[in-house]
Amino acid sequence: MRDISGSLTRQSVLVALVCLVADAGMFVLRGPLPEAGWRAWVLLLAGIVVNAALAGPARYAGWVSLAHALLLVAAPLLLCDCRGYILVNNSGVLIAGYRSGAWLRTVPAVLALAAVLAGLSVSELLGGGRTATDWRLLAIGVAVSGLLPWLVGRYTTARRAYIADLVLAAEHRRQNEADAIRRAVAEERSTIARDLHDVISHHVSAIGVHAGAARLGLPADGEGAVRRSLGAVESASRAAMADLRRLLDLLHATGPESPDRQPGLGNLDDLLDTVRAAGLPARVIVRGEQRELPDSLDIALYRIAQEALTNALRHGAAPVELELDHRRTEFVLTVTNGLREPRPVPASSHAHHGLSGIRQRVTLFGGQVEYGQLPDGRHWRVRVSFPTEVT
Repeated sequence: MRDISGSLTRQSVLVALVCLVADAGMFVLRGPLPEAGWRAWVLLLAGIVVNAALAGPARYAGWVSLAHALLLVAAPLLLCDCRGYILVNNSGVLIAGYRSGAWLRTVPAVLALAAVLAGLSVSELLGGGRTATDWRLLAIGVAVSGLLPWLVGRYTTARRAYIADLVLAAEHRRQNEADAIRRAVAEERSTIARDLHDVISHHVSAIGVHAGAARLGLPADGEGAVRRSLGAVESASRAAMADLRRLLDLLHATGPESPDRQPGLGNLDDLLDTVRAAGLPARVIVRGEQRELPDSLDIALYRIAQEALTNALRHGAAPVELELDHRRTEFVLTVTNGLREPRPVPASSHAHHGLSGIRQRVTLFGGQVEYGQLPDGRHWRVRVSFPTEVT
């Protein structure tokens, strides 16, 4: 942007310099400089000043046009008794009209055009000659020197704006199409992941449960081959569930090979540091024997904890307690925080978006969720539990 601004400034200076040299040179070579004396020198100096003003900021284009119009009127008044009368800002007035049409808003641009047209008309009438006595020549001369440059300026600006709008619309359309494709791919991956979880994991888990029940139901002196086969079925079902969860992680682009791997329970310390930095004391309690959780469940638990802590920051009071309970057949996450004031339990159809998101994540993994005010009326608790494999 800085380079473009500098280029425009240099170009405007060059245009002003060309107008200045052309008008001043023409006035000196063909104008009434010897016989007009000091009046010609005054006009020459005024012409240099108004042409040099063409290099100024575009927001002053209207005032520059007015200055050129005043000089057009002053020239014949000062040189009325001189022969060989010629304008001292002939090319400058063309550029001034163009700039006012190109850079100014409608009302200032029209006022600048009116000033230039009036200056040209008065200049021609006071200058005498055939143009002053023939209204047709006067109209044509004023239109060529005043109206035409102004119209060209308006057209150039409108065309530039139209092209810019087309480019912007094309860029927005391209961005929207790319976003739509990304959303469609993400939604399709999520749909596949949900279908795999809902359909396959249920049956595989059922296989493992029934195989384990059958193995435990065998008498102590039962056939070793049957016991081994049922144990193999259990192991195979657990391996299938692990492979299924890795596939879900891949579909969600959260596998180990993903450069944008999402945070899990291992990042809870950073999350709690953020809560503490916001002025809300928080602590974490870990119960039971810690076991490695599937990546997809690990991520879901982190997001649930993040949403619960966010709600605690918004509506809660100190202290905040986050409990991780590794049980034999399930994993339980509980977030408890104080309340500034009693808070009604939201109805399921009108629950807070955060609680709704927690419920959706829990449902996806076949877990259970409870949230609401504790009986003492001073604390709020979110409790989620997920079934885990027996190892």
